[in-house]
Amino acid sequence: MGRWEPDARGRLAKAALELYSERGFEQTTVVEIAKRAGLTERTFFRHYADKREVLFAGSSALQELFVRAVADAPESAAPIDALAAGLDAVSEMFADRREYARKRQAVIMANAELQERELIKLASMSAALADTLRRRGVAEPAASLTAEAGVAVFKVGFERWIVAAEERDMAHLMRDSLDELKAVTAGG
Repeated sequence: MGRWEPDARGRLAKAALELYSERGFEQTTVVEIAKRAGLTERTFFRHYADKREVLFAGSSALQELFVRAVADAPESAAPIDALAAGLDAVSEMFADRREYARKRQAVIMANAELQERELIKLASMSAALADTLRRRGVAEPAASLTAEAGVAVFKVGFERWIVAAEERDMAHLMRDSLDELKAVTAGG
């Protein structure tokens, strides 16, 4: 190992995504990730529990941001409008990360285990949002339905945002997707 360099966690994440893209998730080892990053396997495990977590390390921060924005929406906001505030907040988190998100999503879509982990992340987000809406006074089943709809809008908006030809920002696409959902539910 050479001279110490900062941002070991970031270097590991970058190296992992490069290797997953080049060789595939299954074919990449932790040792190879650490070596590509100029670090040791031990350093890898100081930052990540396993090689999957490199791709999902930001999940809890994303969920916390989404939930906090929904919780902090004005009390007078309708449930779907509170979710819109959450979608705006998470869109800001992704600013300047489109290329990373595209590569990450390609790796996930190429592996069934990672797809399952992504679905678990989204289900956890939905449950947390439903709980937040209930705390805002939204009764069931409206809280759960609204939370599920919010996660669906996030998923569709995100998928639209990472398309190669797409240039609009994520917030715009999230709002478009939410408007489409409102139109569909209104019978339009």
